[in-house]
Formats: sequence, C-alpha cells, structure tokens
Amino acid sequence: MFKGSLVALITPMTADGAVDEKAFGELVEWQIAEGTQGLVPVGTTGESPTLSHAEHDRVVALCIEAAAGRVPVIAGAGSNSTAEAVRLARHAKESGADAVLVVTPYYNKPTQEGLYLHYRTIADSVDIPIVIYNIPPRSVIDMSVETMARLARHPNIVGVKDATANLARPLHTRAACGEGFCQLSGEDHTALAYLAAGGHGCISVTANVAPRLCAEMHAAWADGRVAEAIRLQDRLLPLHDAMFCETSPGPVKYAASLLGRTSDHCRLPLAPVSEGNRARVREAMVGLGLLN
Repeated sequence: MFKGSLVALITPMTADGAVDEKAFGELVEWQIAEGTQGLVPVGTTGESPTLSHAEHDRVVALCIEAAAGRVPVIAGAGSNSTAEAVRLARHAKESGADAVLVVTPYYNKPTQEGLYLHYRTIADSVDIPIVIYNIPPRSVIDMSVETMARLARHPNIVGVKDATANLARPLHTRAACGEGFCQLSGEDHTALAYLAAGGHGCISVTANVAPRLCAEMHAAWADGRVAEAIRLQDRLLPLHDAMFCETSPGPVKYAASLLGRTSDHCRLPLAPVSEGNRARVREAMVGLGLLN
C-alpha cells in the first residue's frame, strides 16, 4: 500500500514560533517534485507534542490540500489517550488523509493487552487505514510481534512504522502478519537493510533535507540496482548521523533553515542546537552537495 521514500515532515515555523503555513505548502511541493512517495505530517518530527489541537488539525488539512492526491498522506494521529487518538483519526479521515500513523501510547506503559485494546478501539471507531508506530526509545513500550499479529487481523490495521532498529523484527513480523502487511522503517540508518529484510519503505527524517537522494536510493533498490543503492546509502550516512546528533527535530530543522525552507525554531522543551552540532550538520550537508 505504501512504499519507497516517505518523509516525516517537519512543521515549518516562523522565528517567533508560529506555524508557517506558506513555508509548509512550499515544503510539500518541493518534496513531491524531488520524488518523495508519501507525506507524514504531525508526527514527532512535526513537533506534535507541542502543537495545539487546532494547529495539529490545521497542519493535517494543509498537507492534504497541498498534496492534492499526488502522493499519499499518512497523518499523525497518535496519543496516549485512546479517546484523543480516535478524535485525531476521525479528523484525518474527514480531511481526506489516506491513512493515519498511531504511536504506541507513551508514558502510560500499557500491557500488551492494553496496546491491543487501544488500537482495536481506534480501528473499530474510524474506517481509515492505520499504521502502527512502534518506537520503544521514545514511548518506552515495545509492541510484541504477537500483539501486532493479532492487530493485523483487523481490516483497518494495515502496517507498521518500525523504529526499533532491530533487523530481525521485519522477518518475524512478515512471518506473523503476512507479506501484505506494510512494513515501513522509521530509522534512517537501517532503511536499506530493512528493505533487504522484507520492508517496503522508510518514513525518513533525513528526507526533509535530502529528498531526492533518499528517493533515488529506494528507486535503485526497487529496480534491483543493489550496488547503486548501497553507494547512495554510504553517501547519506554522514547526514543521517548529523540529523540525530541531538534530539530530533532540532538538527533537521536547523538543516532545513540552511536551505531556506524554514527557521530553525523548535518549541520548548527542545533547546536550540549547539554550535558544535550546527557545524556538524553544515559539514554533512556540504559533503553531500546540498550546500556550497
């Protein structure tokens, strides 16, 4: 259903921290022109934790409007409140999103049964494809393959964004959930290895600033040009490192500011990127030819 290079979109902001709607529309247009195959607004990279509910809804609507059906939009709809996740998913459905991305409930630390009931409730409440977002480093909990297999039986639960960086996981997920269950990497460094393990694509942070190179890597893999895909992976590695030298989306928003796409503003509690890491981000971008 979803494949190739998808982008976990940043939310462009003005220097004083307001959502920059014009810059957001231009970012979406640029992403599509550069070959990005799917858009994921208002995830963690889009600073969903610090957007108001009204801003969250508005950014989803802006993304769908700007994409205009050219590529799928998987709208962030995660919450550690099941009722709130249902509301976000309903809004995404009403706005015309192709799917929703629902993160495992953070902080609450539900059991595997709690996870199952959370996702089943959302899937029963809103008729829209749901992609589970499993990211133990941020949410603390890890959805087991067994729980995911139970959820995969629901017709509205279609795939996973896997940010475990465990390359045995897609093998076990495919065995348990079937080849039709969409597996998207949520970890830039292992994206190519994830494809080799049976994945279908990657929801990328790096693609915010290097969309063409990310898209070309996925295209090379899909075409069987393995050596070319590996070469592109190797070229992208220093930029991946730089994008996660501090808490994301700090570095990627700074990188986007260097390209003139937005300010580098992130809302508190994210601090401005340190001078040393700003230099590291710039150096990686110069090395890739993204900056002079």
